[in-house]
Amino acid sequence: MIRKFTLLFAGAVFGASAALVVLTGFDGPGAANAAGASTYRQLSIFGDIFERVRSQYVTEPDDEKLVETAINGMLSSLDPHSSYLNAKDFSDMRVQTRGEFGGLGIEVTMENELVKVVTPIDDTPASKAGVLAGDMITKIDGEQVRGLTLNDAVEKMRGPVNTPIVLTVVREGADQPIDITIIRDVIKVRSVKYRVEGTDVGYLRVSSFTEQTYDNLEQGIKKIREELGEDKVKGYILDLRLNPGGLLDQAVSVSDSFLDRGEIVSTRGRNPDETRRYSARPGDLTGGKPLIVLINGGSASASEIVAGALQDHKRATILGSRSFGKGSVQTIIPLGANGALRLTTALYYTPSGASIQAKGITPDIDVVQPLPDELKGKVENRGESELRGHITGQQEDAEGSGSSAYVPPETKDDVQLNYALDLIRGVKVSKAFPPDPSSAIPN
Repeated sequence: MIRKFTLLFAGAVFGASAALVVLTGFDGPGAANAAGASTYRQLSIFGDIFERVRSQYVTEPDDEKLVETAINGMLSSLDPHSSYLNAKDFSDMRVQTRGEFGGLGIEVTMENELVKVVTPIDDTPASKAGVLAGDMITKIDGEQVRGLTLNDAVEKMRGPVNTPIVLTVVREGADQPIDITIIRDVIKVRSVKYRVEGTDVGYLRVSSFTEQTYDNLEQGIKKIREELGEDKVKGYILDLRLNPGGLLDQAVSVSDSFLDRGEIVSTRGRNPDETRRYSARPGDLTGGKPLIVLINGGSASASEIVAGALQDHKRATILGSRSFGKGSVQTIIPLGANGALRLTTALYYTPSGASIQAKGITPDIDVVQPLPDELKGKVENRGESELRGHITGQQEDAEGSGSSAYVPPETKDDVQLNYALDLIRGVKVSKAFPPDPSSAIPN
């Protein structure tokens, strides 16, 4: 019997999460065929080499590191997204997909070897304790930040709920460093940010697909409708740019938010009986208002599922540049205290039956976001099709996924977003907007 849950993973390329299935038990006829005698002979060669390295290498190696590296070497030879997760990596992955953790509630970056507070999140321990945007964190519980990586610093600031932490910050206008004591609490990461553009368009930015995403999206749409009034909403923009993936069930739920019926996605594995199909239920949270989805080379995995479903059903117009092309499903197999195995087990398909593996989603309206002069020649267009050892798609000659993954920080410089706003407001006209429902795939 197999018990599992499924997620989507964009892979190490974005450092986020992939199409994952966690197995907590496996038995029965679906198990792999028993290895033959020749396989075990090869394994004995590995054992012999391992012992020789341990006993004869110039310096004494770390046994645990040797084994972990050997396992990852085997898995990375399969495809770019299969790998071994040690106990810490597995724990970090679960924290990421839950979308909540014990922490302070601040967004941070690294500047001049110090941790800079980008913004404290409203109604969190950090904001209540008086942390301000622009504060430079110099010490964490008395330990100097200089010499730490950003990940190291973030790891130190996270911890069990109801435990204290002291941040020493340098603040503009303050004569001396300030010690701020904060009590950690459960922090829920908002994976959806929303706002009203002007007085007539709802903007929804989905940064990742965590356990909180659908609820955040539903709340965002509700707030936009309340703020504008239903009759004044001309349409919505769903921004999936730079979204590396996340939970499959959340990708399905987000797609379902805008669809009344039809298939959303299917996953197909090695055996035909492993095919799974996910379908929409009646009910469109926007009431059928016009919808534009923004994608670019940073849109991968779960975000490509959403874009593909809404495009095939002609529910939305896809605008931007070609997506990353991450169309494979990974299965997470827990190994107890030893972490977990992440193994590619299937590909996912859009409602029209197309695999986007190493191909990506092609926008209905191609709008390229120009790079600022300081980034020209420094930002590469990368996609799944350029990853070494990637699984080939349905048609190898049709490969060529990915595009620029740059999004400007200021709305006034965002060519793709402003193009979408002009379409919804009727300033620009395109045959692709609004899409023609009569040309959608049969339901």
